[in-house]
Amino acid sequence: MLDRVSRPPAPPRVAERPSVSVHHGVTLTDEYAWLRDPNWQAVMRDPSVLDPEIRAVLEAENAHADAALAPTAALQETLFAEMKGRIKEDDAGVPSPDGPFAYYSRHREGGEHPLYCRIPRDGGPEEILLDGDALGAGKAFFHLGGTDHSPDHRLLAWSADDRGSEFFTVRVRDLATGEDLADVVPEVSGGVIWASDARAFYYVRLDEQHRPSKVFRHRLGTPAEADEEVFRSDDPGFFVSLSPMQSQRFVEISVHDHESSAAWLLDLEAPDATPVLIAPHEPSLQYDAEHHPDFEGGPVLFLRTNADGAEDFKIVVTPLATPGRAHWRDLVPHRPGVFLLAFAVTADWLIRLERADGLPRVVVRRLASGEEHSIAFDEEAYSLGMDPGYEFATDMLRFNYASMTTPTEVWDYDCATRSRVLRKRQEVPSGHDPADYVTRRLFAPTADGETVPISLLARKDTPLDGTAPALVYGYASYGMSMPASFSTSRLSLVDRGFVYAIAHARGGTEKGWRWYREGKLANKPNTFRDVIAATEHLIAEKIVAPDRIVAQGGSAGGMLIGALANMRPDLYAGLIAEVPFVDVLNTMLDETLPLTPPEWLEWGDPIRDAAAFETIRSYSPYDNVAAHAYPAILALAGLTDPRVTYWEPAKWIARLRRLKTDDNLVLLRTNLDAGHGGAAGRFERLREVALAYAFAIAVATAD
Repeated sequence: MLDRVSRPPAPPRVAERPSVSVHHGVTLTDEYAWLRDPNWQAVMRDPSVLDPEIRAVLEAENAHADAALAPTAALQETLFAEMKGRIKEDDAGVPSPDGPFAYYSRHREGGEHPLYCRIPRDGGPEEILLDGDALGAGKAFFHLGGTDHSPDHRLLAWSADDRGSEFFTVRVRDLATGEDLADVVPEVSGGVIWASDARAFYYVRLDEQHRPSKVFRHRLGTPAEADEEVFRSDDPGFFVSLSPMQSQRFVEISVHDHESSAAWLLDLEAPDATPVLIAPHEPSLQYDAEHHPDFEGGPVLFLRTNADGAEDFKIVVTPLATPGRAHWRDLVPHRPGVFLLAFAVTADWLIRLERADGLPRVVVRRLASGEEHSIAFDEEAYSLGMDPGYEFATDMLRFNYASMTTPTEVWDYDCATRSRVLRKRQEVPSGHDPADYVTRRLFAPTADGETVPISLLARKDTPLDGTAPALVYGYASYGMSMPASFSTSRLSLVDRGFVYAIAHARGGTEKGWRWYREGKLANKPNTFRDVIAATEHLIAEKIVAPDRIVAQGGSAGGMLIGALANMRPDLYAGLIAEVPFVDVLNTMLDETLPLTPPEWLEWGDPIRDAAAFETIRSYSPYDNVAAHAYPAILALAGLTDPRVTYWEPAKWIARLRRLKTDDNLVLLRTNLDAGHGGAAGRFERLREVALAYAFAIAVATAD
């Protein structure tokens, strides 16, 4: 198929207008810096104000990509139909009980956006509280954010973004009348948390740099301009977030970056509450808290923390009245190699999600006795998550399980009886038999003596003899792990004989916090070498064909793809970079961008640290484009993306096209109506996946 797309119309020629800067004695020349609109912040809020010359470049790139991939149009439609056919169109979530009601979301047949609903807990007719399809009708982009019902179940605070810029606007619906109140709160980071009396709610406001930096209290019936600021962080290197506690008494205000955090408690029962600090900020100290009103004779806080060298985290307990570090007492001690991912506290139970030997498990602890038992599974690779729900006085825990072959299952687990009830199994309307597929866990050796886990999916009838095409997926940043979960979309590749492999490189936490630490800052190049090692291992083991491999990654994973393009272009037939963070050096040198100061702890501060400048310059994809052959490349971007700004992939593609020495396709497709997450509707998003997969099939099966 590639030979039919290798002679598209001539690609756009982007004008070169060199911009020169000097840092640490090094001169940087950026010939495409002008693609950054000087009013980019206004573009985030209103894409129509984009500079016409820049818009013309993006539109020309889109037209070129569409023309180049036109021969795959039928394949794209086939892929889209397959993927849509695997989605139960009228799917519904499992209702989650809270007092007299149970709340859930569902989709109607053919609908793009969710409906938020409830039913009486003891049975009765459904009540549609919010209709996402109706709210999104006629909008080029619409994303429903938080949907938070009030403690008295009379009101629903809901938020939406209709630009893709992640500036959400909050409104409040009267559930008795179905009408929204006059309250409108703009430029919020997402959802809200209600005060106990349902007369006010708390939210985080975004500043001009799109940084969540302040907590406000909105009292119903008052204008947003009169909202009370209850907390602020003026340090541009930190983000502010709100989390409700399971006891429903407090909300946690967290101020955090990629290495440390500090938290304050806000009493939801006090109408004029002021935040109370748990423990002061310390470099590299992280913690998050849950409240219990009566443990060992009094109210306490449980904290998940890395204090005292607990790199993989532990759980401590402290009196609520004296929450500082001097009073922290270990309850679940640190166990090196067992990474404590999350925890929840209910009236009688402490529940934690942890990962050991690369696989997750849920551990349930009875608070009164300290007795523990775990919930684990037998497949070689799987994903596991838990949802404690709304209620505090309950023995029920909801968890979800999936593997690369097993569709997602939702279970309710009784912590007291240890019995479980399957509440939902993901339905694949067009049919899916897990027995037709195989999932494996492999380990690729690296030159420095590590082993990189690989989660692999293939059909049982695909010969793993070195002839199969492959898609290798990677992310490996911020300590985020890529779960070995079920995806209906990737079956369209696997059913065509592809091997789908996830490389769990350093930079994630698949092997604990050390695995993350060894893939960040000065160690970031380990991430790229690990994915190369994983790819080479698949070849050496004769699992995949050496000339039929496509690599894919998004956001920070897109940076990984850009690094692979420069380091080992010979290893891949094609590369797919989604909203790729490819202009790392210039972005980290610009303190005015939304994410730059908080990101220095992940990548390094090249402004003040010459060594960090040189490290980033050594791998930043844009800065290392050179005059050599590159594989076929597809970059996907969003105009209103506040995380990876649109000009990064635009500049990268322009420089690649100017310098490369081959005639392989280098394409850029920018969604002019969306941001970091791409299209918002569930079926609209499938079209973007179909485009990427059609590209992968074309380049991996070319003669």
